[in-house]
Amino acid sequence: MTSDRAAAIARFLTHVGWCGATQAPLAGDASSRRYVRLRMGNDRAVLMDAHGDRRGLERFIAVTEHLLGCGLSAPRVLAADVTRGLLLLEDFGDGLYPALLAADPGRETLLFTAATDVLAALHACPTPSAPDLGPDTLTEQAGLVYDSYLPAFTGRDDRGAKRAMQVLMAEAFAALPRWSPVLALRDFHAGNLFWLPDRPGPARVGLIDYQDAGLGHPLYDLVSLARDARRDVAPETVTEMQARYAAATGLEPGAAWPVLAVQRNLRILGIFARLALDHGKPAYLDFLPRTWALLVEDLEHASLTRLKKRILTDLPPPTPNLIARLKGQ
Repeated sequence: MTSDRAAAIARFLTHVGWCGATQAPLAGDASSRRYVRLRMGNDRAVLMDAHGDRRGLERFIAVTEHLLGCGLSAPRVLAADVTRGLLLLEDFGDGLYPALLAADPGRETLLFTAATDVLAALHACPTPSAPDLGPDTLTEQAGLVYDSYLPAFTGRDDRGAKRAMQVLMAEAFAALPRWSPVLALRDFHAGNLFWLPDRPGPARVGLIDYQDAGLGHPLYDLVSLARDARRDVAPETVTEMQARYAAATGLEPGAAWPVLAVQRNLRILGIFARLALDHGKPAYLDFLPRTWALLVEDLEHASLTRLKKRILTDLPPPTPNLIARLKGQ
């Protein structure tokens, strides 16, 4: 962080009455944003430093207001300087899902069904204005795997193969029953969820990292939570999540589930390869084998035979030797 940036943060904290707070860095996400926990006496808050991302901050604030209006737990914005990329946020504490599950794996069904209730409540709210996450957008995003993963693992850049895959992906979406778009938070996975047991109903789950939310398929976020590139979710937990969401909304997983899962994990393979190789974050390579295994499993659906053949012909699996070679570059 430059001295100018440090000075801007100090001025902001002075202006909002937090200049005397102790500061402790928090783990960040895949973006360049920084998070710092502030403590001053018995008070706590989180500083979000999103220098150069005014649009992202504006989207974060807008989605926060929508989520709070739906009775859900988004971190309240305590102060903001959007021009300088700074927000002061409510601190949800240390109850992140991964930490709780590491301490007690038996809580998985409780935590994941509570998160499912969040989605049912969110989708019952009026749909806000948000960017499009419809079939065309999702098909385009699936092509990211050909932009970074394929060249990294093979040295090839095959535009023709990418277009052929996207044609088949578009056909898979076109074959699905019509749906009404809802707000999809997009990065809805365990690492972005907090357990707030003293709050009622769906508010028991705290939400973060939703500035990229858009209007998409109702099952998008549920698939994201269940088919997580970062952790295994027990099949019986997934079944319970699907049943709970269907009971609340009337929407069964059906053929949409594997299509959305394949799209998402193709995109994630591409993003994680790019983060590792272009942004100096090699730890993301360690998630590729699980992501690949999920992709192959979901491609087994009978409706995806042609797409499966295309993808498994074009893309090599992320073997330990290939990952080790990339880490050594």
